[in-house]
Amino acid sequence: MSGEARLEILSRIYKAGVKPPGQAVPTPPAGLPRPRVQVVEQFAEYAAEYRAQVRGCTEAELRSTIAALLAGERAILPPGLPPEWTEGASHASDSGQSHRELSSFGAVVTGCAVAIAETGTVVLDHGAGQGRRALTLIPDHHICVVYESQVVDSMPQGVAALGAGVRAGRPLTFISGPSATSDIELSRVEGVHGPRRLDIVLVSADVSSGLG
Repeated sequence: MSGEARLEILSRIYKAGVKPPGQAVPTPPAGLPRPRVQVVEQFAEYAAEYRAQVRGCTEAELRSTIAALLAGERAILPPGLPPEWTEGASHASDSGQSHRELSSFGAVVTGCAVAIAETGTVVLDHGAGQGRRALTLIPDHHICVVYESQVVDSMPQGVAALGAGVRAGRPLTFISGPSATSDIELSRVEGVHGPRRLDIVLVSADVSSGLG
């Protein structure tokens, strides 16, 4: 098929309003946002497809939910993490431990800056309650607390929400499921570049704790 013929066919498809296979589903026009419940449900569904374990709870259930997920693991906690999240448990606070020292901890508990529904992604800008990057890459188990109010619909909305962290010069970490890679035979291996286990605790609350 000549280039002119292909261009003609594509032009006709475009004029007819038919979207080529694989093109992303368009987001609703500005001013017509989806209901919050749909946005949150999509985030939970897509995060689970990336093999994250998503567990919902209320604010009152948050401490017991985190304790159940840790199941006796000793966790490292970032500065600024609300103490009530892990109250009564014996965990260590980050005080600049070396990479070797961080590897002795089984888990890390953090908040997040924003969560994106259309990709099932959690984003950390490493502000209060999120810790330095090594803290969320070395321990084998990451428990990330996401308030429903932190979930946005699209990637552009997520990027816009990260403006303060970017202006402050903080790094960004985009997390879609536990760390995974494939070898030349496409055998999936988890935990090579980060935690093998990602638990997302999705908290149903009207307002977030202010982390981020």
